[in-house]
Amino acid sequence: MRLPFFVYGTLRPGEPNHDLFLRGRTNAEEPGRLTGAVLYDGPGYPYAVEEPGGVVSGELVTARPEAYDELLTALDRLEEYVPGDPRSLYERVEREVVRDTDGAAVRAWVYVAAPAVAARLRARGKIVEGGDWRARRR
Repeated sequence: MRLPFFVYGTLRPGEPNHDLFLRGRTNAEEPGRLTGAVLYDGPGYPYAVEEPGGVVSGELVTARPEAYDELLTALDRLEEYVPGDPRSLYERVEREVVRDTDGAAVRAWVYVAAPAVAARLRARGKIVEGGDWRARRR
């Protein structure tokens, strides 16, 4: 299934991994929100952790069709996601994301903290207030 990606950390425009992974591989990048998750500060990058009532801000990224498979592989590697591997830092899950431009709900791939990582963050992590990785530096 070729879903768009919802990015909320270092892959957002202006962040270090945007140009490395997304430049030239996308048809569209538009602001959006993931509901039902909160954002935790990580070691130089954030983690979205599923949590009722939370909201995470980011961008909905639509890959160019000819770049999709390569981009999916590159993002899985960046996020240290290996399906079924309990050592994965993230899991790639299909979730509903709301586009800021028109309020439409769109199904997208989202990298959320893997269960073991999420448990550690809930126990002793630092929440990014407001769910916006960029705003934490202001």
